[in-house]
Amino acid sequence: MIDPSAFAYHLPPDLIAVSPTSPRDHCRLLCVNRYTGELTHHHFYELSEFLTPNDVLVFNQTRVFPARLFGRKNTGGRVEILLLENHTPRQWLTLSRPGLKANTELNFDHGLQGRVVSVDRDTGEVAVEFNQDQSTLYQTLDRIGHTPIPPYIHTQAPETKLRRDYQTVYARVSGSAAAPTAGLHFTPELINRLTAQGVDIKYLTLHVGLGTFKPLETKNLESGTLHREWYDISPDTAADILQAKKQGKRIIAVGTTTVRTLESFARSNKLTGTTDLFIYPPYRFHLVDSLITNFHLPESSLLMLVTAFTHAPNTTTAFTTFPESFLGRAYETAIQEHYRFFSFGDAMWIY
Repeated sequence: MIDPSAFAYHLPPDLIAVSPTSPRDHCRLLCVNRYTGELTHHHFYELSEFLTPNDVLVFNQTRVFPARLFGRKNTGGRVEILLLENHTPRQWLTLSRPGLKANTELNFDHGLQGRVVSVDRDTGEVAVEFNQDQSTLYQTLDRIGHTPIPPYIHTQAPETKLRRDYQTVYARVSGSAAAPTAGLHFTPELINRLTAQGVDIKYLTLHVGLGTFKPLETKNLESGTLHREWYDISPDTAADILQAKKQGKRIIAVGTTTVRTLESFARSNKLTGTTDLFIYPPYRFHLVDSLITNFHLPESSLLMLVTAFTHAPNTTTAFTTFPESFLGRAYETAIQEHYRFFSFGDAMWIY
């Protein structure tokens, strides 16, 4: 069974970014050669100097919606709800603070009401039935919802700014409770420059859900799976990526969510569905050749995925513990060089 403590490291709190770099593509970029161990320091906009027509850049086009709601229980107490997944036209899987009991009535602004249908005490998941269907609820959320930024980001930025900052410029398909943050560094100008250079750009969708907000649990470690997230790849996109792979082109995933989608497709051959794929060392990658990512939280599933990408059987270096690993040393260098960490932080390109 995988041991999360093997992926611990110390991060000075002042290196946690609370706002994005402006312009986005002026953040720093740590380039990591996973075969030689070479590290070089750049800015993100320099990515266009490194990519060629032999590269396929794959983005997750999911769109974050204002999934955090503040309201009151019918008893008068305040409640916070985080919408995660739409199960039926009116029923959603959510997280709540504080915990709720079945049949509790919830009241929000603009006439929105909800009723707790069930509570999973093991996971903390709360099923809520609303008095609005999905399309109407999305309209209401645009008025009263709040951007679900991670809890380690403490900011007084207004909601209008957060909705811009915590969204990729290419987001199209609404449904995520968190942003695919590796993509936050791209600007329209950089994407256009890459396209003009002949870099092939593809889009798929994975809606980020519960796994982003909850630490790993014993059941994840025992089963080797994560909470399920919905993904979709169009037939044309899948065919193009597979053909590019056969031709020897380099498949570059933008973010860990893109990695999970591509690797889930490679393993199951399913274009649409849910994935509970939990990637940690040792794991052999099937489609992904290169990865653009952020710096991740200690002991997280995301850090485990990135660590797996840089170690055997994908390279000749066996994994022992994160601090002793090649990637751990790269993180230590980033800390020494005062890179900014986590969702609004700087980026890493592993090739």
